[in-house]
Amino acid sequence: MWISILRKESVGDMTFENFPLPYGAYPLGQGTDGIRVSFPSGEEDCGVLVYQRGGGRLLKKQAFHPQDRLGSIRYGVVTGFPAEGISYLFYRGDQVFPDRWARAYELRGKYGTPRSPRDYRAVIGDAPYDWGGDVCPRVPYEDAVCYGIHVRGFTMHVSSGVKARGTFAGIEEKLDYLQDLGVTTLELQPVYEQIEMQDAQISKECNRERCRPGEPRLNYWGYQEGYYYAPRSGYAASGDAATELRDLVKALHARGMELILQFFFPDHISTDEILNVLRYWSWAYHVDGFHLMGGNLQALAIASDPALSDRKLWYYDFSTEQIYGYEKIPSYRNLAVYNEGYQQEMRRFLKGDEGMLQGVAQRMRCNPLQKGVINYFSDYAGFTMMDLVSYDRKHNEENGEENRDGSDCNFSWNCGVEGPSRKKQVTALRMKQLRNAFALLMLSQGTPYFFMGDEFGRTQKGNNNPYCHDNGVTWVNWKDLEKRNCLHDYVRRLILLRRQNSIFHLERECRLMDFRSCGSPDLSYHGTEAWRPAWEPYNRHLGIMLNGAYAREGQEDCWYIALNMHWESHDFALPRLPKGQVWRKVLDTEEGERVKEEEPVGGKGTQAAGEGQTVRTSPRSIALYRSVRR
Repeated sequence: MWISILRKESVGDMTFENFPLPYGAYPLGQGTDGIRVSFPSGEEDCGVLVYQRGGGRLLKKQAFHPQDRLGSIRYGVVTGFPAEGISYLFYRGDQVFPDRWARAYELRGKYGTPRSPRDYRAVIGDAPYDWGGDVCPRVPYEDAVCYGIHVRGFTMHVSSGVKARGTFAGIEEKLDYLQDLGVTTLELQPVYEQIEMQDAQISKECNRERCRPGEPRLNYWGYQEGYYYAPRSGYAASGDAATELRDLVKALHARGMELILQFFFPDHISTDEILNVLRYWSWAYHVDGFHLMGGNLQALAIASDPALSDRKLWYYDFSTEQIYGYEKIPSYRNLAVYNEGYQQEMRRFLKGDEGMLQGVAQRMRCNPLQKGVINYFSDYAGFTMMDLVSYDRKHNEENGEENRDGSDCNFSWNCGVEGPSRKKQVTALRMKQLRNAFALLMLSQGTPYFFMGDEFGRTQKGNNNPYCHDNGVTWVNWKDLEKRNCLHDYVRRLILLRRQNSIFHLERECRLMDFRSCGSPDLSYHGTEAWRPAWEPYNRHLGIMLNGAYAREGQEDCWYIALNMHWESHDFALPRLPKGQVWRKVLDTEEGERVKEEEPVGGKGTQAAGEGQTVRTSPRSIALYRSVRR
């Protein structure tokens, strides 16, 4: 990736010291004051503006000589100034613009300060960092539990209780909480430097109170082109974003946790540039992987790059057959599919739509051999999980676009009342639907993902597109953790149950066959009668049995998942177990947040079915049974 430009190695009348690649600015060799700069330009009149670092006084305007070019790449060497004492901008004719390949910028003002491109004066150097024995954990997809975060929104609310609110350091203060929850992998919305507000006349009230039509506004999410090589200064409490982000990565790795970064690349960004960006963050920040965003990326070229073979890569999809062939299993399964398929089908099943059983069964067992699958009910876009069960329609009026922005297709159900409600029947149903959603998520194969605050019912008040809000709409209110601590504990115990039983997170997809002659298939489907699922479109209930003989850790218990998203109760026939074993119920979303072992099924009053015992599952609920010795 990087060609050595600092060694004074001669090639004819040239030296690698002034070789014009890579783009940007780099200090000259040891003992020489100055920098080498380069960028592509079709203009003859172009060069660099050098400023006094800290003071902002223009020290020198140096034009590139006509002969200093490689194709359309223009370059030059500026001497006489110590690299660490200057900042700089590029110019092309009358246009002044930042070095978008710089590692850091000299910026004034806090997060959300209106700036123009001229304000992004780049500075030289990337201070050394002591990584110690840092090693990327490389958590396998089947063992990972992913958690999405907006750096500012996660801890900015005063209730977060952290010292460095809204920063990388603030996340580090919350690592005990995240690890206790069971999270292994954090995903951050874009953290690269970018122009957050471009108009100096922008009113702060637009983003703190209400976004008014016609006014420029803060791009809170950050899905735009930016200065891809520099971490965002507004996310640093210390003023040193690079060190603070590295501290976070190092702290995560010490706990066996990972960091995934989102990068949005518009269509005009070349594949070579994208690869350079990802390689740099892998090398300089020890980042564990990337969520690639942009509609026209050359996914095959990116996924095939040797420098990224040990980094997780998420995208809408990858053609793994072209990368590996049809039979080869990668030594490290680093690619993963991140799309809306799971979200849409599981949301529709949760709300009780008909014709969903076949799709739900496929989504819950999907676990490709060559790539991972990221499963989620909610992420940064669309309704939060609480809003998914509280609103039928989006409520984006606060965005100032007359509620025309954001998706109209949310597959949500408000449980009878639109928005907040004090009716006990409504609030109880909403909490049960949240328990159902998390049970579906954690009992599915693949990799579960949920967004910050979903584990205790964070709400955005029905806003499904809060891209311009830097306020209570998007900030996590940690007081909700106190209000709905039972939901949080339920999610934590579900994650623990998943981790302790490998049958719920296998390395490969179940074959629906008894290929080890254990007496039953690795995964089988059931209904009112054992071994006879009712796939008719009008049905909304399904039984799933997982055979513990096919678990990764050797012989484990068998499990039976009774899914009933119908508004009526349904009977399920539990398959017969080997002699001396009985089914024990360990979870029932109808009964509350408890995840515990209860009395064995089959006691007094339980009627026998053809293959085993019949159990009744309440409307809109999920029950989980485990085989135990009598």
